[in-house]
Amino acid sequence: MTDNTCDRLVFTDLDGSLLDHHDYNYEAARPALAALRQRGIPVVLVSSKTRAEIESLRLELGNNYPFIVENGAAVYIPAGTFESLPEDCRQEGDFTIWSACAPRAHWQGLLDQLAGQFAGEFRSFHRAGIAGICSMTGLSPEQAERANDRAFSEPVQWLGSSVRRREFLVTLRELGANPVAGGRFISVSGDCDKGQALCWLRDRFEAQFGARPVTLAIGDSDNDLTMLEAADTALLIRAPGRPLPLLMRQQGILISRGEGPIGWADGVFRWLESATAASTEDSHG
Repeated sequence: MTDNTCDRLVFTDLDGSLLDHHDYNYEAARPALAALRQRGIPVVLVSSKTRAEIESLRLELGNNYPFIVENGAAVYIPAGTFESLPEDCRQEGDFTIWSACAPRAHWQGLLDQLAGQFAGEFRSFHRAGIAGICSMTGLSPEQAERANDRAFSEPVQWLGSSVRRREFLVTLRELGANPVAGGRFISVSGDCDKGQALCWLRDRFEAQFGARPVTLAIGDSDNDLTMLEAADTALLIRAPGRPLPLLMRQQGILISRGEGPIGWADGVFRWLESATAASTEDSHG
C-alpha cells in the first residue's frame, strides 16, 4: 500500500452479504464499492471460501487488499502491503500468510474417526468429490474445484436431525475442533475464527500507519458473529428465511434495509454518512 494513512477498514462476509445468496451476484453493491474505493477505504474480503475462490473474486473486483479465508483460518497479505510482519508469518508465492491452524488433513482424519458413529448423517467436501460438491452447492465443476482447494478446514453438510447435529458438534469440540456453522455448511477447523483474524489484521494496519483504524464488519450468519462483535460497527445483512445473527453487543449496530448486496450497499452508505457527520461535528468542535 502506498498511502501513508488508513483511518477506516471494511471487513465483509461474501455469501449472503456482498454476494447474493442464490446467484452470487454483487451488481447492487457496485455503487457502495465505488464509494469506498474513492475514499481509499480498504475492503477486506472475509469468507469460508478458499484462497482460489477469493482470488477469482478479487480479480473481478479489482481488489488488491489482504483477505481472510476459510472462516478466519488464515490471512493472505499481498506483497508490499506492509513494511514488516511478525515472524510467525510465512511466504507463499506473492503472498505472506498468517495462520495458527492445523492443515486440512488433520480435520479430515478427525471426521474419518466419526464416520461410524454418525454414519450417513454428514457428508464432507473431501468425501463428496467434485460432483458431490456441485450437487450440494450448485457450483460449476470449475467453481467446485476452487471450493475444494482448501488448506485449513473441511466443510461438512449435515444430513441428520437437529438433535444429532448438536451431538456431532459437541463431539467435534471434544476432539479439539472448532466447528463453525455457516449458512449452508459446518466448517470443521481449529481454534480460529473471523473475529481473531480481523483483530490480527487490524493490528497490522495500526502498526503500519500509527493509528488504529475504525472498522466496519458486515455479515449475515452465525459464522460472522465473532467478526461482528470485534469491529467498531457491525452491519447485519438480512437473509431470506433466516433470523439475523444474535449479537451480545448493544451499541454500534446497523441493520440492513434489504437482503444481500442490496442491503450491503444500503448499510455501507449509512456507515459512510455517519462517519462523515461525526467528522464534521469534530471539526466544528
